[in-house]
Amino acid sequence: MSLGESIRKGTKWLVAGSLAGQVLQFAFGVVLARLLLPADFGLLVTIQVFTGVAGMIASGGMGDALVRAKKVDEHDFNVVFTAQLALSVLIFIAFFTLSPTIALAFNEPLYTDLIRISALSFLFRPMLNARNIWLQREMLFKERSLAGLSCAIFSGALSIIMAWAGMGVWSLILSGLAGSLLNLILLDRITLQRLQMSFDIGTARIHSGYGLKSSANELVSYLRKQTSNLIISHVAGPASVGLYNKAESLAMLPLATISDAVYTPVFRAMSKVQDDAAQVRYLFYRMISLLVVYTLPFYVGLAWLAEPFIGVVYGENWLPVAGPLTVISLCGFLFCIGHPCGAVLAARNLLGREVLIQAATWAFVAVATLIGLRWGGLTGIAWGVAASHLFSASLMYHLASKSVQGSLRELINAIAPGLLFNALMLAVLWGLDLLLPSGFPEQQQAAYLLLSATVGGLIYGASFLFLPIPSLEAEALRWRKTLCLA
Repeated sequence: MSLGESIRKGTKWLVAGSLAGQVLQFAFGVVLARLLLPADFGLLVTIQVFTGVAGMIASGGMGDALVRAKKVDEHDFNVVFTAQLALSVLIFIAFFTLSPTIALAFNEPLYTDLIRISALSFLFRPMLNARNIWLQREMLFKERSLAGLSCAIFSGALSIIMAWAGMGVWSLILSGLAGSLLNLILLDRITLQRLQMSFDIGTARIHSGYGLKSSANELVSYLRKQTSNLIISHVAGPASVGLYNKAESLAMLPLATISDAVYTPVFRAMSKVQDDAAQVRYLFYRMISLLVVYTLPFYVGLAWLAEPFIGVVYGENWLPVAGPLTVISLCGFLFCIGHPCGAVLAARNLLGREVLIQAATWAFVAVATLIGLRWGGLTGIAWGVAASHLFSASLMYHLASKSVQGSLRELINAIAPGLLFNALMLAVLWGLDLLLPSGFPEQQQAAYLLLSATVGGLIYGASFLFLPIPSLEAEALRWRKTLCLA
């Protein structure tokens, strides 16, 4: 199977699994939003800031090193597993000991028990990581996607049952643990790995060289993303962070559903040809082009329909989400460029330079969040974060394009088709608003939401399928055949 066919096959399964998982997560999230309070979600978000940081420290970036390496064997996996297990046990002990201090810092006694229970996940993460790494390296994305989808159904259904029973934030914590355990059981049957403890300083040093840079980059990037949540939680409380996090997570849905799924096989493919700048450059600009085509209309749609969407789907308690959701969704174009840049820098071992960009952006976000919270509330924070995305994407693109000898002309050619389709969709939606009776969008929110989404989707789909765009001709033809329109 050729490299292109491997990417396409892997991407199909990852996108399908991710899309199904995100649809389920969205549906479960709507139900949970009706059963729980914003403060319950805010408590979970604050805990995840700490456990997320610790998770990246526990992995040490050695998982990415195994994926990127040209040759590895069972011994390499055992050494990485042993190192991650040792770190994870130490992290669990640290969380168990420090949880009362964290609870005191945030003036919320419940954090003590919540953090201790959440930290149990570190005891089985190394086994889960090893199996996911093996599947990614072998590009067996079908098996990985099916296991993830099964766990999403189980975890989501369990969380709703617990929330309905009045368990509050515990319904989110315990269902997540249960889902992770089920995922481990399923992946254990798929991979048939028999992990063993193996201490080998030499092998660990080989993988930790790249791993430390990868881990540092992921850690700084994660802290940059979570700084806003942490500041809001400390200054404004769990309810405010629950509202802001809902806006941010909804705006990131296209990224989590499509872009993350595309990143995995493309990163593996770039790693295989990492020394060939021309091939990496082709994959880079092709990834940007397809992400703009496939994800940008969702960002545009969320920005255009944020208020009726939140009002109809989540209810009046969540209406403050609409403002920040609109602003963050406007960053979708930047995500379509920044994400492929990360794949290039990781594959070509330029993570040390990326860390500097992430660190500068982290400082930018912290200052912007404090200023935005003071002068514009949650929407003000969103504008500050949007500015940080522009700052980061600009620097990331400069570094990635320089690495593969890319050009501004290639970037324009890559984004032009998607921008054209989205411009046509926006023009039609604007015309539709002019034709509708005065006050219709406000008085009939559900009907307006359904009508706009349907019309916008049809116009965008028709533009993609039938406009004669040479660079997308093969892609459009595959879809026309799939839809029996060829």
